[in-house]
Amino acid sequence: MKFAVFTCSLPEWTPEEAATTLAAQGWDGIEWRVVDQQEGDGSIGFWVGNKCTWPASTFEQDAPRIKEISDAAGLAVPSIGAYARCDDLHAVESLMRGAAAVGAPQMRVQVGKPGPEGYRATFEQRRKEYAAVADLSRTYGVKALIELHHQTLVSSASAAARFVEGLDPAHVGVIHDIGNMLIEGYEHLPWSLEILGEHLAHVHVKNAIPTATDAGNHTDWKWGWTPMRHGVGNYQLLFDSLKEIGYDGWVSVEDFSTDAPQAERVIDNLAYLRELTG
Repeated sequence: MKFAVFTCSLPEWTPEEAATTLAAQGWDGIEWRVVDQQEGDGSIGFWVGNKCTWPASTFEQDAPRIKEISDAAGLAVPSIGAYARCDDLHAVESLMRGAAAVGAPQMRVQVGKPGPEGYRATFEQRRKEYAAVADLSRTYGVKALIELHHQTLVSSASAAARFVEGLDPAHVGVIHDIGNMLIEGYEHLPWSLEILGEHLAHVHVKNAIPTATDAGNHTDWKWGWTPMRHGVGNYQLLFDSLKEIGYDGWVSVEDFSTDAPQAERVIDNLAYLRELTG
């Protein structure tokens, strides 16, 4: 397996700093975050004020620089962490052109949440739209990836398998994400991988842990991100299961914990991955 870092989890570093640091630490690749960030208050954060994010609106123009930075560090770009949704084909196409120019073989294309028309109707509409996304993938040579994510149409492997049924796995794949699935959509690890089958195209890893609060007549549970070694997710089982099915693709870390400084967190994650797979 090959290991990369999704730059959403590297908010303190510029793209150049991220690439040179990851290369020095021994990572194989870098998964660039691409989105037009909301205006913040000047503070640095994972989702707002992230210094390691490329604007979606200029991604095509920035592609040569992104490729140059990646290549200079000797890092592959296994995927682009984009945020465009499948019902915005204009944005998806522009991002795919940029991804192709960067040399990334894959790009995330979101499906979103159920709309006011309800889950079933939204699900069928997004499937129709994703067929058009698959056509764009065929045109630009960039596979479209659907991420298993809580509070979306595809929080579980079973839901994703239903969604991609009939779509060519050469052009449409699924990102397995155990961290997201802990919050919603968890299915036994060997089975969730088997359910995805040939549509399993990429793996994201992070960890989470719940905390309880007394809500009067019941207990509320809130999930929070935690270091990779200390959450609920069983990563030894995940990697044993990936090995069992013969997965030899990319594993990309998006660790949103803040217990340790960023540089220490990132290098320890690589050490942990090597322990699990060594």
